[in-house]
Amino acid sequence: MLKDGQKGAILQRDKKTYGIAPHLPCGLVTPEILEKFAEVARQYNIPTLKITSAARIALLGIEEEDIDAIWDALGFDKGHAVGLCVRSVKVCPGIEHCRLAKQDSIRMGKKIDERYHGMTLPSKMKMAVSGCKIQCGENCIKDLSLYGTKQGWNLQVGGMGGIKPRLAELLFEDLSWDDALDMVARTISYYKTHSRRYRIGFMLDDIGIDAFKEGVLSASVEKQPTGS
Repeated sequence: MLKDGQKGAILQRDKKTYGIAPHLPCGLVTPEILEKFAEVARQYNIPTLKITSAARIALLGIEEEDIDAIWDALGFDKGHAVGLCVRSVKVCPGIEHCRLAKQDSIRMGKKIDERYHGMTLPSKMKMAVSGCKIQCGENCIKDLSLYGTKQGWNLQVGGMGGIKPRLAELLFEDLSWDDALDMVARTISYYKTHSRRYRIGFMLDDIGIDAFKEGVLSASVEKQPTGS
Protein backbone atom coordinates (compact mmCIF):
# COMPACT_ATOMS: atom_id res chain seq x y z
CA MET A 1 0.00 0.00 0.00
CA LEU A 2 1.37 3.40 -0.99
CA LYS A 3 1.53 6.37 1.36
CA ASP A 4 -0.41 9.47 0.28
CA GLY A 5 1.67 11.38 -2.24
CA GLN A 6 3.89 8.43 -3.14
CA LYS A 7 3.95 8.12 -6.93
CA GLY A 8 1.66 11.16 -6.93
CA ALA A 9 -1.26 9.00 -5.76
CA ILE A 10 -3.79 9.22 -2.92
CA LEU A 11 -5.38 6.12 -1.39
CA GLN A 12 -9.17 6.13 -1.74
CA ARG A 13 -11.86 5.29 0.80
CA ASP A 14 -12.02 1.63 -0.27
CA LYS A 15 -8.36 1.20 0.83
CA LYS A 16 -7.68 -0.55 -2.48
CA THR A 17 -7.70 1.98 -5.29
CA TYR A 18 -5.97 5.33 -5.78
CA GLY A 19 -6.60 8.77 -7.19
CA ILE A 20 -4.19 11.02 -9.07
CA ALA A 21 -4.58 14.70 -9.94
CA PRO A 22 -2.10 15.98 -12.56
CA HIS A 23 -1.00 19.59 -12.25
CA LEU A 24 -2.83 21.91 -14.64
CA PRO A 25 -1.31 25.39 -14.10
CA CYS A 26 -4.10 27.91 -13.40
CA GLY A 27 -6.67 25.30 -14.44
CA LEU A 28 -6.01 25.98 -18.13
CA VAL A 29 -6.55 23.13 -20.57
CA THR A 30 -6.61 22.58 -24.33
CA PRO A 31 -8.67 20.17 -26.43
CA GLU A 32 -5.54 18.02 -26.71
CA ILE A 33 -5.20 17.82 -22.91
CA LEU A 34 -8.84 16.85 -22.50
CA GLU A 35 -8.50 14.24 -25.24
CA LYS A 36 -5.47 12.77 -23.46
CA PHE A 37 -7.42 12.44 -20.20
CA ALA A 38 -10.27 10.70 -22.02
CA GLU A 39 -7.92 8.41 -23.92
CA VAL A 40 -6.08 7.28 -20.78
CA ALA A 41 -9.31 6.89 -18.78
CA ARG A 42 -10.71 4.56 -21.45
CA GLN A 43 -7.45 2.62 -21.83
CA TYR A 44 -7.19 1.86 -18.09
CA ASN A 45 -10.94 1.65 -17.34
CA ILE A 46 -10.78 4.53 -14.88
CA PRO A 47 -14.33 4.81 -13.51
CA THR A 48 -14.42 8.45 -12.37
CA LEU A 49 -12.91 11.77 -13.44
CA LYS A 50 -13.53 14.72 -11.10
CA ILE A 51 -12.77 18.42 -11.48
CA THR A 52 -11.30 19.40 -8.10
CA SER A 53 -11.56 22.62 -6.09
CA ALA A 54 -7.92 23.29 -7.05
CA ALA A 55 -8.85 23.24 -10.77
CA ARG A 56 -7.24 19.88 -11.44
CA ILE A 57 -8.82 16.87 -13.14
CA ALA A 58 -8.58 13.92 -10.75
CA LEU A 59 -8.65 10.36 -12.03
CA LEU A 60 -10.21 8.13 -9.36
CA GLY A 61 -10.47 4.39 -8.82
CA ILE A 62 -7.03 3.47 -10.20
CA GLU A 63 -5.41 0.12 -9.44
CA GLU A 64 -1.98 0.39 -7.79
CA GLU A 65 -0.27 -1.62 -10.52
CA ASP A 66 -1.50 0.84 -13.17
CA ILE A 67 -0.30 4.07 -11.52
CA ASP A 68 3.13 4.32 -13.17
CA ALA A 69 1.80 3.42 -16.60
CA ILE A 70 -1.00 5.97 -16.32
CA TRP A 71 1.44 8.75 -15.42
CA ASP A 72 3.63 7.76 -18.35
CA ALA A 73 0.66 7.74 -20.71
CA LEU A 74 -0.58 11.14 -19.51
CA GLY A 75 2.83 12.80 -19.63
CA PHE A 76 1.78 15.50 -17.12
CA ASP A 77 3.46 16.90 -14.02
CA LYS A 78 2.40 14.88 -10.95
CA GLY A 79 1.80 18.11 -9.07
CA HIS A 80 1.69 18.47 -5.28
CA ALA A 81 -1.82 17.63 -4.11
CA VAL A 82 -0.55 16.65 -0.64
CA GLY A 83 2.37 17.56 1.61
CA LEU A 84 3.88 20.61 3.30
CA CYS A 85 4.22 22.80 0.25
CA VAL A 86 2.42 25.19 -2.09
CA ARG A 87 -0.31 22.87 -3.31
CA SER A 88 -2.27 25.01 -5.71
CA VAL A 89 -2.71 28.44 -7.29
CA LYS A 90 -6.37 29.06 -8.12
CA VAL A 91 -7.05 31.68 -10.78
CA CYS A 92 -10.18 33.38 -12.14
CA PRO A 93 -10.83 33.84 -15.91
CA GLY A 94 -9.12 37.25 -15.83
CA ILE A 95 -9.06 40.41 -17.86
CA GLU A 96 -9.12 38.73 -21.27
CA HIS A 97 -12.48 37.14 -20.54
CA CYS A 98 -14.26 38.87 -17.64
CA ARG A 99 -15.72 42.37 -18.00
CA LEU A 100 -15.23 43.05 -14.28
CA ALA A 101 -11.52 42.24 -14.09
CA LYS A 102 -9.10 45.08 -13.35
CA GLN A 103 -5.82 43.17 -13.75
CA ASP A 104 -4.51 40.19 -15.71
CA SER A 105 -4.99 37.38 -13.21
CA ILE A 106 -4.07 34.59 -15.62
CA ARG A 107 -0.71 36.16 -16.48
CA MET A 108 0.02 36.80 -12.79
CA GLY A 109 -1.27 33.37 -11.79
CA LYS A 110 1.04 31.64 -14.27
CA LYS A 111 4.00 33.55 -12.85
CA ILE A 112 3.06 32.69 -9.26
CA ASP A 113 2.48 29.04 -10.18
CA GLU A 114 5.80 28.85 -12.02
CA ARG A 115 7.72 30.22 -9.03
CA TYR A 116 5.97 28.61 -6.09
CA HIS A 117 3.95 25.51 -6.95
CA GLY A 118 5.46 22.62 -4.98
CA MET A 119 7.78 24.80 -2.89
CA THR A 120 8.44 23.14 0.48
CA LEU A 121 7.08 25.19 3.41
CA PRO A 122 6.43 24.78 7.15
CA SER A 123 2.82 23.81 6.37
CA LYS A 124 0.59 23.42 3.36
CA MET A 125 -0.22 26.60 1.45
CA LYS A 126 -2.99 27.39 -1.00
CA MET A 127 -2.77 30.49 -3.19
CA ALA A 128 -5.10 32.43 -5.47
CA VAL A 129 -5.07 35.25 -8.01
CA SER A 130 -8.25 37.13 -8.96
CA GLY A 131 -8.74 39.95 -11.41
CA CYS A 132 -10.95 42.10 -9.16
CA LYS A 133 -12.31 42.52 -5.64
CA ILE A 134 -15.08 39.98 -6.24
CA GLN A 135 -12.31 37.39 -5.86
CA CYS A 136 -13.63 34.45 -7.85
CA GLY A 137 -10.36 32.66 -7.03
CA GLU A 138 -11.72 32.39 -3.46
CA ASN A 139 -8.95 34.60 -2.10
CA CYS A 140 -10.76 34.98 1.20
CA ILE A 141 -9.93 31.38 2.21
CA LYS A 142 -6.43 31.16 0.73
CA ASP A 143 -3.18 31.39 2.71
CA LEU A 144 -1.77 33.95 0.28
CA SER A 145 -3.50 35.70 -2.60
CA LEU A 146 -3.59 38.67 -4.95
CA TYR A 147 -6.56 40.46 -6.46
CA GLY A 148 -6.65 43.27 -8.99
CA THR A 149 -7.63 46.90 -8.43
CA LYS A 150 -7.64 49.86 -10.81
CA GLN A 151 -4.30 50.88 -9.29
CA GLY A 152 -2.64 47.45 -9.20
CA TRP A 153 -2.75 44.46 -6.86
CA ASN A 154 -3.91 43.88 -3.28
CA LEU A 155 -2.14 41.17 -1.30
CA GLN A 156 -4.05 39.16 1.31
CA VAL A 157 -2.81 36.53 3.77
CA GLY A 158 -4.10 34.14 6.39
CA GLY A 159 -7.25 32.69 4.86
CA MET A 160 -8.11 29.00 5.14
CA GLY A 161 -11.01 26.59 5.15
CA GLY A 162 -11.04 23.37 7.12
CA ILE A 163 -12.08 22.64 10.69
CA LYS A 164 -11.18 26.15 11.85
CA PRO A 165 -12.01 28.40 8.88
CA ARG A 166 -10.48 31.86 8.79
CA LEU A 167 -10.91 34.84 6.47
CA ALA A 168 -7.83 36.38 4.87
CA GLU A 169 -6.54 39.81 5.96
CA LEU A 170 -5.34 42.64 3.74
CA LEU A 171 -1.55 43.04 3.90
CA PHE A 172 -0.71 45.51 1.09
CA GLU A 173 -2.79 47.61 -1.31
CA ASP A 174 -2.43 48.83 -4.91
CA LEU A 175 0.94 47.22 -5.65
CA SER A 176 2.51 47.42 -9.08
CA TRP A 177 3.18 44.16 -10.96
CA ASP A 178 6.80 44.03 -9.82
CA ASP A 179 6.00 45.14 -6.26
CA ALA A 180 3.30 42.48 -6.01
CA LEU A 181 5.77 39.76 -6.97
CA ASP A 182 8.34 41.20 -4.58
CA MET A 183 5.90 41.27 -1.66
CA VAL A 184 4.74 37.73 -2.37
CA ALA A 185 8.39 36.65 -2.26
CA ARG A 186 9.00 38.54 0.98
CA THR A 187 5.86 37.13 2.57
CA ILE A 188 6.88 33.58 1.77
CA SER A 189 10.46 34.23 2.94
CA TYR A 190 9.28 35.64 6.27
CA TYR A 191 6.78 32.82 6.75
CA LYS A 192 9.35 30.11 5.98
CA THR A 193 11.83 31.60 8.45
CA HIS A 194 9.49 32.31 11.37
CA SER A 195 6.55 29.88 11.24
CA ARG A 196 6.29 27.07 13.80
CA ARG A 197 5.06 24.49 11.29
CA TYR A 198 1.62 26.02 11.03
CA ARG A 199 -0.30 28.00 8.44
CA ILE A 200 -0.11 31.77 8.02
CA GLY A 201 -3.55 32.24 9.58
CA PHE A 202 -2.45 30.69 12.86
CA MET A 203 0.70 32.81 12.76
CA LEU A 204 -1.43 35.95 12.40
CA ASP A 205 -3.58 34.84 15.34
CA ASP A 206 -0.40 34.67 17.43
CA ILE A 207 1.44 37.87 16.41
CA GLY A 208 -1.16 40.04 14.65
CA ILE A 209 -1.24 41.52 11.15
CA ASP A 210 0.88 44.58 12.04
CA ALA A 211 3.82 42.56 13.36
CA PHE A 212 3.51 40.20 10.41
CA LYS A 213 3.62 43.14 7.99
CA GLU A 214 6.72 44.56 9.66
CA GLY A 215 8.39 41.18 9.35
CA VAL A 216 7.51 40.92 5.67
CA LEU A 217 8.86 44.39 4.91
CA SER A 218 12.18 43.52 6.57
CA ALA A 219 12.47 40.05 5.02
CA SER A 220 15.33 39.38 2.64
CA VAL A 221 14.75 37.59 -0.65
CA GLU A 222 16.88 36.48 -3.53
CA LYS A 223 16.60 38.77 -6.52
CA GLN A 224 14.21 37.22 -9.04
CA PRO A 225 13.43 38.29 -12.56
CA THR A 226 10.27 40.42 -12.78
CA GLY A 227 8.03 41.14 -15.72
CA SER A 228 6.03 38.54 -17.65
